[in-house]
Amino acid sequence: MASKLDRVAPWLSVVVPLKNEAENVVFVAEGIAAACADLAPFEIIFVDDGSTDDTAHRVLALRQELPMLRLVQHRNSAGQSAAIASGVSFAHGRVICTLDGDGQNPPMEIRKLVARLEGTAFPEGVGLVAGQRVGRKDTASKRIASRWANGIRQRLLNDGTRDTGCGLKLLPRDVFLGLPYFDHMHRYLPALVARDGWRTIHVDVAHDARHAGKSNYANISRAIAGVWDLLGVMWLIKRRRKARPMELAPVEGDA
Repeated sequence: MASKLDRVAPWLSVVVPLKNEAENVVFVAEGIAAACADLAPFEIIFVDDGSTDDTAHRVLALRQELPMLRLVQHRNSAGQSAAIASGVSFAHGRVICTLDGDGQNPPMEIRKLVARLEGTAFPEGVGLVAGQRVGRKDTASKRIASRWANGIRQRLLNDGTRDTGCGLKLLPRDVFLGLPYFDHMHRYLPALVARDGWRTIHVDVAHDARHAGKSNYANISRAIAGVWDLLGVMWLIKRRRKARPMELAPVEGDA
């Protein structure tokens, strides 16, 4: 029989997109569990984005050790934004934390983001707590490409964010679900939440070398996709809402 504690709904859902990250599953899952041990109740949602390796089996094998761990699977790979969106859709927590599944976002840094909350609530008007990497452990080519892309994005979107590529982010589940969905949207969350009238708090976080395996991204293909993404986000900002959804209310007496 489940204990009373087991039936308490989590307030925090940590969503981790994975594609062919079997070698990183245990490292990342145990790191999150340790980082969030005193933040209970929480859950960990690993989203397997069409992996062709042993990722899903590694996750399922861990569930006896980590009962807060859940698995969501895509039959075919749909991309990181789709994986995050699926995880958020299945999440029970009202607060979502995202981080990458390659071990480059140290799970203990989750605590830095949570520390910016007021208990378990976001400060008034804040819709995103975004990590920004310092001391990056990426290759020189990846750092140069990222610096170039971030510079162009800041200039065109004026989102006030130095590094949108950091996977560590914290936001209310209902805020995320209210955002327009498109492929690669996870790289534009500061601009998208600002479009809906929310502020972003930025937090410097550590960055590690990939724990195991190899990257699923190529700089050239990401740059090409980024051009279309920027144009799309600029269009969305021009067509932004005039009020946040929670500021809208029916007229008295209206059904």
